[in-house]
Amino acid sequence: GGRCLVVMANSKYEYVKREFEFHRHLPASNWIVVRIDGCHFHRFSELHAFEKPNDDRALRLMNACATSMLEKFPDIVIAYGVSDEYSFVFREKTEFYKRRESKNISLCVSYFTIVYGMKWKDFFPNNDLKEPPYFDGRVVCYPNINTIRDYLAWRQVDCHINNQYNTCFWALVKSGKTEKEAHQALKGTSSKDKNKLLLQQFQVNYNDEPAMFRKGSTVYRDKVKTDDCGNPIKRTREAITVSNFDLIGPEFWENHQYILGEASDYLCLGGKEKYGYEYVKKFDNIHRLPYSNWTIVRISACQFDQ
Repeated sequence: GGRCLVVMANSKYEYVKREFEFHRHLPASNWIVVRIDGCHFHRFSELHAFEKPNDDRALRLMNACATSMLEKFPDIVIAYGVSDEYSFVFREKTEFYKRRESKNISLCVSYFTIVYGMKWKDFFPNNDLKEPPYFDGRVVCYPNINTIRDYLAWRQVDCHINNQYNTCFWALVKSGKTEKEAHQALKGTSSKDKNKLLLQQFQVNYNDEPAMFRKGSTVYRDKVKTDDCGNPIKRTREAITVSNFDLIGPEFWENHQYILGEASDYLCLGGKEKYGYEYVKKFDNIHRLPYSNWTIVRISACQFDQ
């Protein structure tokens, strides 16, 4: 039961860490987005008999995992998810693991995956996991609030395009067409064409489909003035909320300006910037070239046609 003290040995083999292991730090004053995506989830969804085109249980499970992410990592200010994908936006000034790229990706992906497995039975009580779910991840930095909003709008537009197509596709398949025939029937169709197909052939108004399917899910900390029982409280508190709002238009952002904050988010003390001139050092992020590699410097003329 005693604690074991680990001492790093200064051996001749330590060069493998010193000379080959590098840590890429993400640039300062950038919003960090970690996007997690299911690996081979087409097979996974078939193996576990997910409903097509959308399985409400599977989507709510993803939302529950995203909620746990915001509970675990306070620097995540908002998350957006659709299907087997979720994007997590870290605040601009985050120092989460010193902005090390590998840490940001690996911690988010591993934690999300573990929570997915732990919460599986909450949403699929009669369906055992037949194989472990797993996800990949990527990290991208964006320089300002406008770009972050455009990123989230891009993912929501993608949600609409894919969901509208899948709604039509599976309606055709369930009506008796083969998957190849369904794909062929939808080839070259516009959004208006798909709405018309659903309404005329299947009496389905696409706009009446659940908002979670059409718009995806947004997870954020909402400012509420009631306790968990609905009783009014004097001070506003933050509660992690899952919603299905439109993120493309201005309404959501006008009503939730505190999520992304001001564009120039300098912390001020008595009217003076906290960071001062020392802050510029954060941009001086020089990467060493790896050992035991030939180094080639290629010089190319700039604007030599002039």
